[in-house]
Amino acid sequence: MWFTEDFGNKIGRITTEGVITEFPIPTTNSHPEGIDVGSDGAMWFVEELGNKIGRITTEGVITEFPIPTVGSHPEGIVAGPDGAMWFTESFGNKIGRITTEGVFTEFPIPTAGSRPRGIAPGPDGAIWFTETAGNKIGRITMGGTITEFLVPTAGSGPYYIDAGPDGNMWFTEDGADKIGRITTEGIITEIPLRDDGSRPRGLAPGPGALMWFCEYGRNRIGALTRP
Repeated sequence: MWFTEDFGNKIGRITTEGVITEFPIPTTNSHPEGIDVGSDGAMWFVEELGNKIGRITTEGVITEFPIPTVGSHPEGIVAGPDGAMWFTESFGNKIGRITTEGVFTEFPIPTAGSRPRGIAPGPDGAIWFTETAGNKIGRITMGGTITEFLVPTAGSGPYYIDAGPDGNMWFTEDGADKIGRITTEGIITEIPLRDDGSRPRGLAPGPGALMWFCEYGRNRIGALTRP
């Protein structure tokens, strides 16, 4: 498993036996965030303060690519169905795309100051993302067409998003203590969590439940079961 070290400024690797290897990032104080495997077999990651997209081979060789928009603050990154890597530009208010050769394309988000954060491929062949300040869920096609869907709860602060085993996209609402579900047609359902102050953030599908999520404010892991 590969992971980012935000304050350590390194990319980490841990074997299934628990052996950890760390690889320093050339840019100092780059603050690496999201990471995902690319179609080329390398790991790709974002450098939030370094304003770059990084690539690391399984041997630990790192290459960095400066993002065209200055101060874009990239956060999430995922492999798209087109073989490129897609990422959010939190301060740049854009969705970025980089090919495995390092060629960038950027797509402005219609809502100003939306603060895109989480990003994930959907079952419909598009990329879905959260707009934390815009209070919306966004969808972008491989051609760059963006559609936005307003979350019913005002100030919900949608944080991370992932595809569920039911063919829908699921997201956390950090500011509303809810888990959201959006169909590929854009219909949103919200599920309140048991306690106030849960502040759900990361989530993922897993065994024994529909989705698993972390409660940042309660220091817990939660599970959403099928009805």
